Formats: sequence, structure tokens, C-alpha cells
Amino acid sequence: MAISQERRTLCLSLMAMGVLPVRAGAQTPPALLPAARSLPDELALALRQGLALVVMVSLEGCPFCRIARQSHLLPMHREGGVIVQVDMRSTQMVRDFDGQITTHDALVQRWRVSIAPTLLFFGPGGREVAERMEGAYQPDFTARTWTSGWTKRAWPFVARAVVCEDFSHH
Repeated sequence: MAISQERRTLCLSLMAMGVLPVRAGAQTPPALLPAARSLPDELALALRQGLALVVMVSLEGCPFCRIARQSHLLPMHREGGVIVQVDMRSTQMVRDFDGQITTHDALVQRWRVSIAPTLLFFGPGGREVAERMEGAYQPDFTARTWTSGWTKRAWPFVARAVVCEDFSHH
């Protein structure tokens, strides 16, 4: 069965954007952010650097999560941003901000996150210190995150401003 030129072009475009997987030979698994294991330790690392801890809530198979992670969050992580991933529906264990062992999915439910991807920003005491960014399919998420200073060069300054803003309320 022949595939139309329009369908071929569409499929190739979606593969290039990372929305459709490429099915050729041996595939390398997609790059992932570090999974959250101990939120108090990860937060302490971020605060020592004067940064907020960024938690990406993701969902396996979510094309928008993959694009946000690979195009933006991984480069920021490589440049020194402290970013961890918590997965919806995952039974992976994690220590929460209160020191209790729970699962990724239980945290997602406790935080009342229902859209993937969602970015949460935590500062001193494990408190959220900035507005959540929800759902990369929304133009607001994309514009605010990737074109309004959330680039890898601006990352340390924006994250520091979030933490400083939190301290100014005391």
C-alpha cells in the first residue's frame, strides 16, 4: 500500500519534532531528567546554588512532555539547573518534603496536578514559590517558559529571582 506524499511529509515533520517515535533499527531510549528520589536533598542542592528546585510532572508517552524535556529542560539541567522529574501513575518511591516515603503518583495526587507536563517551583521549606506552568500545548506555557527569559542562559537568574522573591515575603 502506497503512502501519500502529504501523509509522508506530515509523519516526517512529526518525527523531527519528537512527537512521533522513529522506528529504525536499534533505538536509543529518550533522555530523561533525573527521577526525584529525595525531595529534601534535591531542594537542599538547589538552595545551596541559590536556585529553586524545579519539578517536572510528566506522563509516560506524553509527546508534549518529551518535547519540553528534550528541547528545554534537559539543556537547562545540563547548564546547572536543579530539575527532577516526578511521573504520573508511577509507583517509584520518593522521600517527600516531610521526610516520608511515598510514590511519585501519590505526590502528583497530593499536589493536585492533573495535566502533563506541569512545572512546579519549590523554595525554602518545600513551599511552592512561583506559579505553576501547566500543559505545554497551551500557548501561554510555551511563551512564558521558552521565550520570556526561560532559556539556558537566563535559567540561573530566573531561578534565583524565584528564591529571592520567596525570601522577601518574610
